[in-house]
Amino acid sequence: MLRLSLAAFGIYFSTLAAFSQSLQDSSVYKNRKLKLDEVNFVSSYYKQDGNNSAVTGGIGTEKLTDFGTTIDVKFAKYDSRFRKHTLTGEIGVDVYSSASSDKIDPNTISSASSGDKRIYPSITYAIANEAKRSTISINGSLSTEFDYFSKGISLGWSKLSKDKNREFSAKGQVFLDTWKVILPIELRGSNSLEGNKPRDSYSASFTLSQVLTRRLQVLFLADFAYQKGQLATLFHRTYFTDGSHKVEHLPDTRKKLPLGIRLNYFLGDNIIIRTYYRYYKDDWGLQANTFEVEVPVKITPFFSVSPFYRHYQQDGVKYFAAYQQHDLSETYFTSDYDLSTLTSNMTGAGIRYAPPGGVMSMKKFSSLEIRYGHYNRSTGLHADIITLYAKFK
Repeated sequence: MLRLSLAAFGIYFSTLAAFSQSLQDSSVYKNRKLKLDEVNFVSSYYKQDGNNSAVTGGIGTEKLTDFGTTIDVKFAKYDSRFRKHTLTGEIGVDVYSSASSDKIDPNTISSASSGDKRIYPSITYAIANEAKRSTISINGSLSTEFDYFSKGISLGWSKLSKDKNREFSAKGQVFLDTWKVILPIELRGSNSLEGNKPRDSYSASFTLSQVLTRRLQVLFLADFAYQKGQLATLFHRTYFTDGSHKVEHLPDTRKKLPLGIRLNYFLGDNIIIRTYYRYYKDDWGLQANTFEVEVPVKITPFFSVSPFYRHYQQDGVKYFAAYQQHDLSETYFTSDYDLSTLTSNMTGAGIRYAPPGGVMSMKKFSSLEIRYGHYNRSTGLHADIITLYAKFK
């Protein structure tokens, strides 16, 4: 099944803010006391449907709904060396209902996985040295759902050039997950896979941003990721040509390499053209290309509209085959259409309101944005998502 994580929209908003802001010297006054600096609230509703559920071997309903909310609170102060210390706490909650997951045990009215919630708190501490134009940060996170528990840590570093037109950043992340094995009801009891299984993920991310001209900015991105452990989802069924079936079986390691580039062009004072391209490749045989374009148009000094379009194409993993198309001699097998050859398109728009006196004349309520997107995939899956983003400063 496909679930568009709310975290992806959080990354979008944070990247958008960081990439579009102008670089300015901080004020002479430096607050030495820890105080509330910013609050961000993101909430979304997501709904999808399709007919290629991996739970039932690549056929059957993919109906799912997800309501997600995250809130982060940022505190900041300066120390005696005029370094800015920032402490950010975040918590997110996703509540979902999945008809396809309920087919793990079709003999019951409702199984544990048909509806659940995911809770994911995190905390980040950063120190920005404005004299040296560098920032270091550390982040810790947790995530829990009915069948897994995850803990993560990341370290980050960034450096600005003397003219503040170029910035390089690097981040290392580790996630240590424990999955509770849930098998299809008919395959339980005599399967050695039962119990808890680990899944560890390691990644290194690098970005380089550069102001090329007064109107053109570029950002390069590179990620290197490695996973090991239980990478197959063990309540996904796979059906073979003779009519028999087993649980999905995939390699226990995976290497990933995504590379990307963003270009922002300021077309006058009221229009920005934002483009993004990403190439992805892994050692399971999956290759993908993503292209995005968004054109924010400022209608008034404090109101803008941002239509966007995203195209995605992938060549599937070498272990995928459709329902009853796998041969029993194969070592690895899956009928999860997320890993198949496919194309998808997403279109939508956002509206942003950021009046100088604050939204609804509340000075601290600095901006409000609403985005809607419609998603279509060549496999027949379709989805809609609406997201609300509010900032308080």
